[in-house]
This record gives sequence, structure tokens and C-alpha cells, in this order.
Amino acid sequence: MTKVATPRWGWALTGSGHFFRECLVAIRALENIDLFVSKAASEVLRMYKQDLALPTSARIFRDTTASSPPVGYFYYGVYHTLVLAPATSNTVAKCVYGISDNLATNVFAQAGKCRVPTIIFACDTAPELETEATERNGQGLSASHRSREYRPTEILRCNPGGRVARRTRTSIGAP
Repeated sequence: MTKVATPRWGWALTGSGHFFRECLVAIRALENIDLFVSKAASEVLRMYKQDLALPTSARIFRDTTASSPPVGYFYYGVYHTLVLAPATSNTVAKCVYGISDNLATNVFAQAGKCRVPTIIFACDTAPELETEATERNGQGLSASHRSREYRPTEILRCNPGGRVARRTRTSIGAP
């Protein structure tokens, strides 16, 4: 077994269809990356007929166990950064409220405990969004938020006492 280069990128894919292909392009451009694929992300990979085709230095961890053993690597300094993208609003809400019930939310929780800087791309927070995920039969559809709902990214910014609020885009790299 060859020694794994560290520190590495950690990247968690969720089941969002918005910007999924764009995230795969970014992932393929990185060396020394570990990809955490949630069950929902596996479904999206099949729906979009995508293969991962990653660099040879990449490792893939799939959501196949209840306890998510790969998260232990965070305790050994294997990762310099975790990217959670594209993140569904459901995943972001779970991160905000500390629910870690799948591989993506587990790696987010462990990254926080180990003070690994985290980048979350909450891809469906624009007031109106047109992407491949909203196209059907060649017709462009748009997705929009209801005005009475709080977007999870607003909670991330407005929760000064929460552990998640300290890990927003403006504090990346801060201890």
C-alpha cells in the first residue's frame, strides 16, 4: 500500500443536482483529494450518467455504513480543507443544527471538531435559479424560494453563538 500524500483536500458531494457537473469539473482539477460521496450523490451520479474519472491520487469514500469510519482521518491531520459542494438546503440545515446522519454531514461535523477550514457551496439559495437540474424535456424551468422561509445561509451568518456561524465564508482559515 502506498503512502497517501497529506494534507489533502476533502470534498463531500450531496444529492444536489444544481451545479453538480461544475463541481465535478473542479474536483477533477485537484490533486490529493478524498471524495466523500453520500447516498444521494450516488443517485445523482447515476441520473446524470457521470463517472468520477478522478486523478490517480484521489480516494473515494461512499456512504455505506452507519458510523462513517472515514471521518476518523480528520483526527490525524489528513485534510487541510473540506469542501461541501454542491450542498442541498437540507444538508446545510442539518449542518446548522448539528445533525450528522449521513457521510456528508458527518465529515462536516468532524472537520469542525478538528478545526479544518470548511467551504460550503449552498447551491440552491438564489431567489431564482436555472440549471440543468431544473430542465425537463428541453424546456427550461426555474426553481425559486418562498419568501417566508429563511434560507440556511442566512442562519449560518446570523447565528453568532453557534459553532457553524464561525465557519462561514468570511472566516475560512481562521482558528
